[in-house]
Amino acid sequence: MSRTERRLLTVDIDRRGYGRRYTSLPVDEIRSDGFSIRFEGAYIRPEHIDVRLDDIVRWREGGRLFQGRVIAVQREAQALHVTLTDVAPLPPDAFFP
Repeated sequence: MSRTERRLLTVDIDRRGYGRRYTSLPVDEIRSDGFSIRFEGAYIRPEHIDVRLDDIVRWREGGRLFQGRVIAVQREAQALHVTLTDVAPLPPDAFFP
């Protein structure tokens, strides 16, 4: 991948008692303690993304599947920041469609 190419970062979000909320939701940054989405120049706004406390977030990093639980959601005019806790890699044989 060249410096000008950017890998598409996505997360899946599940809600207890509801099921899958988002599949492959594009994000701008994934960290070990959360993720962020920037909305500059976009029609959609942070308040349009339905992420709530205790939602389960899963993502792939380096060939491994990770999972964490949402403990904070901060919405700004042009950004959404989600903080996670209990982040851990899932077993290699874990499967989530």
